[in-house]
Amino acid sequence: MEATTRLTWLQRNLKGDPILWAIVILFSLISIAVVYSATGTLAYRNELHGRAGSAELIVLKHSSLIFLGLGLMWLAHRIDYRHYSRLSLYALLLSVPLLLFTYVMGGETNGASRWLTIPVINQTFQPSDLAKLALISHLASMLSRRQQHLHDFWSTLFPVMLWVGVICGLIVLSNASTALLLFLTCLLLMFIGRVPLKQMLVMVLIGATLGGVGLVAGQRWKTVQSRMESFSNPNKKPAFQLEHSFIAIATGGLTGKGPGKSTERNIMPHPYSDFIYAIIIEEYGMIGGLFVLFLYLAFLYRGLKTVMNSQGAFGGLLSAGLSFSLVLQAMVNMGVAVGLGPVTGLPLPLLSMGGTSLVFTGLSIGIILAVSRGERETRPMAGEPADTPRIPSKRAQYA
Repeated sequence: MEATTRLTWLQRNLKGDPILWAIVILFSLISIAVVYSATGTLAYRNELHGRAGSAELIVLKHSSLIFLGLGLMWLAHRIDYRHYSRLSLYALLLSVPLLLFTYVMGGETNGASRWLTIPVINQTFQPSDLAKLALISHLASMLSRRQQHLHDFWSTLFPVMLWVGVICGLIVLSNASTALLLFLTCLLLMFIGRVPLKQMLVMVLIGATLGGVGLVAGQRWKTVQSRMESFSNPNKKPAFQLEHSFIAIATGGLTGKGPGKSTERNIMPHPYSDFIYAIIIEEYGMIGGLFVLFLYLAFLYRGLKTVMNSQGAFGGLLSAGLSFSLVLQAMVNMGVAVGLGPVTGLPLPLLSMGGTSLVFTGLSIGIILAVSRGERETRPMAGEPADTPRIPSKRAQYA
């Protein structure tokens, strides 16, 4: 009887894709365990410099941010996802001055101004996280409303290119890898949204030109140059953190050293964020690394299944954009750890220790779950035009 009651409660309060819920909760548990293991050196440095922050306190703060992210994910999934169409524009309008202010006055990490400190709670906040979520949501909204006018450059694609150019251009000034991934996600979203390839090619050319100018004029040009040269030159010794990432992976073997037994966490910079995947392989072996990779692929599959089952263009594009954004970042982070790409500094979504990035990741997944609940978009919301029907498949277009 008690089991039936719990099942009824879960069905009533946790709507949307149950497998997606299970994947996210499993990621959260893995994150808490690995971050606790990887922050021993950070806790030691805190103690050495007289700062509060034992490993237990660090993981407690990390766990509280995970639970906050899960709570916001639950709230976001309870909202009719069509509301995000309007909210995305307000979030974009807020993101532009925040990105400008951060670039001029924000706190620096490795020579780049990427974050602001929220007063009172003393928590760091990266406006680029808000800008990514807002841009993907607004791009999905614009494309869904203009499905019948995609060949009209000035009324349809110019606003799209303008917003993508402004947001990616502001982000590239201090964070080239995030800007590039966001730009690629927008291109994927445009491809799914049936934007003509000619128009996409124009956007790629404009984006490459403006992105290059922004990169050279920004704060990360020399760093990007150095990392690209280091990656492309096989005779050059790899970067310090990458070298120890290779050692962690090589010594992890098939089954790993065991939870909490990593040695490279004491040497490698940021083992709890940028290179947490190397620590996972060192402690849990290739089996653990492949399991994490499988979870991300399963997450992408469930996100794309939500796209296929969505009742309208906006829901499908929204779910596709957010799913690709999270999984692309994960693939880049894991690729860097195993030497398939230059060092980027991107955290591993859902697993790395982070600040507000965990919160915005939770919001993104909550929106995907809201789409998976299956509300229809045939009836317009108050004050809004009716949305277009779901994007037809290629077979349907030529039937």
